[in-house]
Amino acid sequence: MIIVRGLRLETREDISLLRQKAAKKLRVPEADIVEIFPVKRSLDARKKNDIHYNCSAALTLRRGEDKLLKKGIKDIAAYTPPVYEIPELRSESRPIVVGFGPAGMFAALCLARAGLRPIVLERGQDALSRKTAVDAFRAGGKLDTESNVQFGEGGAGTFSDGKLNTGTHDRRMGFVLREFAAHGAPENIVYDAKPHIGTDILIEVVQNIRREIISLGGEVRFNTKLIGLESEKGILSAAKALCRDGEEELIPCRQLILAIGHSARDSFEFLRDMGINMQRKPFSMGARIEHKQADIDLAQYGRGRDELPPADYSLNVHLPDGTSAYTFCMCPGGQVFAAASEEGGVVTNGMSYSKRDGENANAALLVTLHTEDFPGEDVLAGMYWQREIEQRAYAYTGSYRAPAQLVGDFLAGRDSTGAGAVSPTYTPGVHWGSIENVLPERITSVLKNAIPELGKKLKGFDSSDAVLTAPETRSSSPVRIVRDESLQASLLGLFPCGEGAGYAGGITSAAVDGLRCAEAVIEAIKGDRQ
Repeated sequence: MIIVRGLRLETREDISLLRQKAAKKLRVPEADIVEIFPVKRSLDARKKNDIHYNCSAALTLRRGEDKLLKKGIKDIAAYTPPVYEIPELRSESRPIVVGFGPAGMFAALCLARAGLRPIVLERGQDALSRKTAVDAFRAGGKLDTESNVQFGEGGAGTFSDGKLNTGTHDRRMGFVLREFAAHGAPENIVYDAKPHIGTDILIEVVQNIRREIISLGGEVRFNTKLIGLESEKGILSAAKALCRDGEEELIPCRQLILAIGHSARDSFEFLRDMGINMQRKPFSMGARIEHKQADIDLAQYGRGRDELPPADYSLNVHLPDGTSAYTFCMCPGGQVFAAASEEGGVVTNGMSYSKRDGENANAALLVTLHTEDFPGEDVLAGMYWQREIEQRAYAYTGSYRAPAQLVGDFLAGRDSTGAGAVSPTYTPGVHWGSIENVLPERITSVLKNAIPELGKKLKGFDSSDAVLTAPETRSSSPVRIVRDESLQASLLGLFPCGEGAGYAGGITSAAVDGLRCAEAVIEAIKGDRQ
């Protein structure tokens, strides 16, 4: 099999035309191509008058592959499809996975396929029940502190844009994308350079993965929260869980993957109190910024979108004083989302549906915060700082409405009284005023210097009518649970995993870390048997 790079597709052309394009580039009849599939497709919008896709495809020829490779032709190379193999292993000891977000989900899937029948403990509800709870809260109802945007089947990533791109070239990445596609996501996520799924499809995908885990002998227990760990001579011996009926259960286990997510604050506290080795970790906070999607399209494409996908962006700036700001989790055609998980606190996030057909674009606009910025010396000082800001926002608005301010007013230092050209999408609604009443000066001073600079990189980013909605506090975990070379914590048998443990920063990187931890558990069980 060979890979052919440098194949051009016009924006209106279907991916199925790659066979024709590849045959022309190779100067062979199309009939000589036995098999072909896309490997990568990326949109090239560097020249506004020549926007197109750059593609690569893997293919098998009836004859002549070796001859082509010997010629050393540019853009043609040997290709071996990536394979991720899971060993089969039988054991009476069943590993526990805590948390059913991307990290926990892929860890459990790997363990289930290995034959280890994992037990998954998820404090939130199944995806459909969770969606009902989230929709009710957004409509002005009561916040469910155990099942919300942060907790429940699929994790925080379920209510997001569903981005699947990552900077890592880990061999496990292809497996993650292929499994998402096999469980209901669109096939193009396997080869698109910037793949995304969308909340509406993710809700179905995570349920399908859960069903496979159960079909292989695993268990997924919803409304079941980890509340403690027991050990013998520094080795994990049992997990204590609070079940849906209010009863406590002690579950014997020698291996536990801790994939609790970045918002499981009560879990961080009991781990600290147990003496588990943890470290403060740099993270970021700020606000959501909203523009009209049509304005972003115009800035990126130089024209209306037509057949092009909704435009996105990724921006960053390093300021002369050493501070920095950047955009994160940009949601084309999306909404700013209410993401609280504790009573009396306001949290914002962003999400998109699969079609990305909303009127607005939004992104997190974040300031990098270092551990020396944290107030207090506690290892969880960053977490407590998040909570303080969230509670300040709730006190300012008197509800779960989010503080909002126009960019022009923010830069001028005056309160906002209402929307301009951009209508905010946050529900249950916004409270117009000043986000400086909520965010600390350490953040707002950087944002005031950063926004005009980012406007130089993306025309209109600093538009006076753009809307800032605050606070965005949960971009990543403010703590890292230390693990050794075997991926175990200071308590042997405990495998900290994913975003909450401080080892990932998105859906795919969390899923990859889940696989990595599952592999470590398999090796640990093999060691126990020797």
